Amino acid sequence: MKIPSMLKAFLLVALLCGLASAQTLTGNVHNGTTNKPSVGDEVILIKLGQGMEEAAHTKSDAQGGFTLKLDDNGPHLIRVVHQGVSYHQMAPPGSTTVEVEVFDVSKKLDAISITADVMRFQAKDNEIEGIRLFAVNNSSQPPRTQMNDQNLEFYLPDGAQIQQAMAMTAGGQPVNSEAIPQKDKNRYAFNFPLRPGETQFQLVYHLPYSGKLQINPRLIYGTQHFVVMLPKSMSFAANAGTNFKAMDDPRQADATVEVVTNATPNQPLGFTISGAGLLEEAKDDSAGTPTAAPNSSTASAADRPGGGLGPPIDAPDPLEKYRWLILGGFGIVLTAGGIVIAGRSKAAGKSVDEEVEIDEPVMAAPAKTAPSRSSLLLEALKDELFQLELDRKQGKISAEEYEKAKAALDQTLDRALKRNA
Repeated sequence: MKIPSMLKAFLLVALLCGLASAQTLTGNVHNGTTNKPSVGDEVILIKLGQGMEEAAHTKSDAQGGFTLKLDDNGPHLIRVVHQGVSYHQMAPPGSTTVEVEVFDVSKKLDAISITADVMRFQAKDNEIEGIRLFAVNNSSQPPRTQMNDQNLEFYLPDGAQIQQAMAMTAGGQPVNSEAIPQKDKNRYAFNFPLRPGETQFQLVYHLPYSGKLQINPRLIYGTQHFVVMLPKSMSFAANAGTNFKAMDDPRQADATVEVVTNATPNQPLGFTISGAGLLEEAKDDSAGTPTAAPNSSTASAADRPGGGLGPPIDAPDPLEKYRWLILGGFGIVLTAGGIVIAGRSKAAGKSVDEEVEIDEPVMAAPAKTAPSRSSLLLEALKDELFQLELDRKQGKISAEEYEKAKAALDQTLDRALKRNA
């Protein structure tokens, strides 16, 4: 008789412990466009651990509220789908409440502007690697998200083969996206949503190279700063009729940076690059801010980006806000890109997914240089894990590729969680 009693006591204790460990997460969905509660949005609870596992569903009620049961105390991600666009909010271990802001969707907004369009190049042997970077600002009032099949269109040089395409929302981290070919030759488009604030895009591509290359960029939109960057071991020659100005940055003395301010569609922007070389990793911010190159036409105040009087003493450089974008992009270290150039298989059948995998561990780089950004890394990891699971279910990657990428992301997630703790 004693054994059944002890067993009952054990089961009772286990049940009470299970109930105690169960948590309830309450939240609210706020519509930033109407400044009212967002009603009837789909709310999805995603468990972050060994991958991304959908744990629960609900919908926001008449007050925008929702309640979800957590079956463990690990990290979770809340995804809210509003008018077809997803918005995310992390729920770290121990969270009991969460707020998610969404915005109404418009197919076309007038308040979309390109603040920076950057072309980076490096070359080795018979191949040249290009990285195209865009900073797109959505300043709509009231704030709305723009979403259509051609949210951002652009041209790439003739013969460009895209290796990787990524996008990054304001305050987030890079996630895989797709550059979709359009009817016109060499024209592509992103259909990634342009949420309020700044969205950044990055493409890595490669071109055949014989030691000299003529490039004639075609802009579809006007841009505040059109920038070309390459190693100083390579030569840059602007075409006649262009208005490039040289800039120097103490953080990356090995780089040539050429800028056209307030570039417009159909404006002449052609140039020729020649030679070979790889860009080194940029130094930290302590080295100073970009300055006009000495002994160049940019030495005078009138030739600063934007023209006119120079900025007051101690005023920020016009390109300061986008210096990290120009020099660092999304954290892809260009020396690593050089390794890709040198070691890429000559087989034409190599898939994009295999090449993308080379750069996935770089996701941890922001946390190494700025540990206070762990929460931003978590935001990136949840999107990357979701994309990985989606690619696996759609058969876009092999089981071996899936396991390798998942292991790398899981390891990075574990480090980020430890830092947050």
